[in-house]
Amino acid sequence: MIENFRIRVFRTVAHHLNFSRAAEELLLTQPAVTQQIKALEDEFGLPLFDRGGGHIALTAGGKALLPFTEKMKELSDEAVAAVNAAFGQQAGELALGASQTIGYYVLPIFVAGFRRTNPRIRVTARSGNTDEMLEALLAREIHLALIEGPEQRKDLHIEPFMEDHMILVVPANHGWANHEVELEDLKSEPLLMREFGSGSRRVVEQALSKAGVKTKDLNISMELDSTEGLLSAVEAGLGVSFASRWAVRNQLSLGSLKVARVNGLKLSRRFSMAYPSGPEPTGVLGTFRRFLLSQAMEMAPRKARAT
Repeated sequence: MIENFRIRVFRTVAHHLNFSRAAEELLLTQPAVTQQIKALEDEFGLPLFDRGGGHIALTAGGKALLPFTEKMKELSDEAVAAVNAAFGQQAGELALGASQTIGYYVLPIFVAGFRRTNPRIRVTARSGNTDEMLEALLAREIHLALIEGPEQRKDLHIEPFMEDHMILVVPANHGWANHEVELEDLKSEPLLMREFGSGSRRVVEQALSKAGVKTKDLNISMELDSTEGLLSAVEAGLGVSFASRWAVRNQLSLGSLKVARVNGLKLSRRFSMAYPSGPEPTGVLGTFRRFLLSQAMEMAPRKARAT
């Protein structure tokens, strides 16, 4: 790497404010991270982190240094990309963030395809709910966020890249399995939902509201912070739930979950990519954006059917 290693270590610790997490990301031991930070502080002759009270915080000097380290990384990435572009190749680092459904079920497929044609681009990824990924993007911890649900932000550019359908899934032995139900029926059945901040939850609530069903009228019996937990709870007979067709492909094939159709309810949504406002992305980010837009329709699974 062109970037000074001590600067990279400092920037990683500054983002996490945690030496252990920084060590994990950098594939170093915690003492090695501490040693690099101490050496950098010795160079400046000033402390960069306040380690008092059992917490880590940036000192005034650390806060002053951090934006310069971000610029150093950008310049380093541009230099690596420019050298490789001179030989007709793309290279560099791409940090992605994805909401849980996309991160677990969609992103690995895209990254695998992308890496086949861009082997010199190093891709890292993290996941969380939609709100968490947008905050990580604003904090410049990632280059691109892949999110679910309708989002409108003036501080970010949000661009749809794939259509997704959410379906109502029920236990295999449920009376609704493979049947059509009415919107009114949803009000009495135990409904399992994702946590607040989840893009999936927002899509469901907005679709129900548009159909005339208010959230307060639903019998929400449990909230879970992951789609896997949600589907496991449905399999256990704790209620019914809405989930992406991507997430339930295996359960539907195995027969452990079934589909119920809800008359008068449309649960189509778009998966979107979010990146900083401004000019159209170039370099590694631009290459991945173009790949997503060109490949999304080919990779999308067929619409789930009740079986």
